[in-house]
Amino acid sequence: MIIRKVGALALLLAGAAAAATCGGHGTRKSLIVSTKWLADHMKDAKLVVLAMGEKADYDTEHIAGSRFIEYPSVGVKGASGLTLELPPMDKLVEVFSKLGVSNDSRVVVYRLKDTLTAAARIIMTLDAMGLGKNAALLDGNLATWKEEGRATSKDAPVVKPGKLTPCPQSDVITDLNFVKANLHQPGVRILDARDPKIYSGETARAGMPAGHIQGAGNVYWDLLVDAKTGKLKPVAEMQAKFRAAGVKPGDRVVTYCFIGQQASALYLFSRYLGYDTRLYDGSWDEWSKHPELPTEPAASAAEKK
Repeated sequence: MIIRKVGALALLLAGAAAAATCGGHGTRKSLIVSTKWLADHMKDAKLVVLAMGEKADYDTEHIAGSRFIEYPSVGVKGASGLTLELPPMDKLVEVFSKLGVSNDSRVVVYRLKDTLTAAARIIMTLDAMGLGKNAALLDGNLATWKEEGRATSKDAPVVKPGKLTPCPQSDVITDLNFVKANLHQPGVRILDARDPKIYSGETARAGMPAGHIQGAGNVYWDLLVDAKTGKLKPVAEMQAKFRAAGVKPGDRVVTYCFIGQQASALYLFSRYLGYDTRLYDGSWDEWSKHPELPTEPAASAAEKK
């Protein structure tokens, strides 16, 4: 009887410890880390560095000690038929625990090349799992790291599985019904993360109609990143883009794109700027499959303001 009580107490304490390091979101101080910060913390026992990109690029060269994460593991074609959806929570636990992630890990994701939207998708996924406060994107990519003379390797590290208990967050991903109900709701600003030419309807993605969700603003995620350095632009410039798209202080921001990947980058940047943010994961892929839902080109949206 005593042994059973001790065992039950141990499980209770373990659950409490996990809960203490689960939930909440990152802030401007935590969501983006510099190469210097990462270099200074590479020997931290709880640090997990994840490389996003092509496996061949990882095998050629990567930040020493970093682990490679397969992108399909955080974005699958689900039962609804949408191109990209968040996998079930138990599958995500399996993926990240194998990479050595525990509830108290500090996870930094970096790009092997130009895969910022995919890297941001990992941050968003960790946020949805309740690990957002300890997840960050490296400001820059592998090329940035190398230019500064920092250590790289061809060897994959031996990874000890992590102990991970998620606490799924209800304020990360939203659905079609929420977007439909809040198209013109004060205090909610829906943002299209795609190229302005796509947003305006000038061009379209094969297999999808042109245009955008009625009333949505446009903040092209790529314009928030310096094309030469791969680093984020100054906060003031980023905020100006949001203001120009109609985002007001205190607004809840909802991001979308074609399938939810570019919107993941805009989600990350919006959280970084301090906005209460949601990702509409169904995005244009889902919305455009419903002909009864309102869409428009950018010109008509401007005329209605």
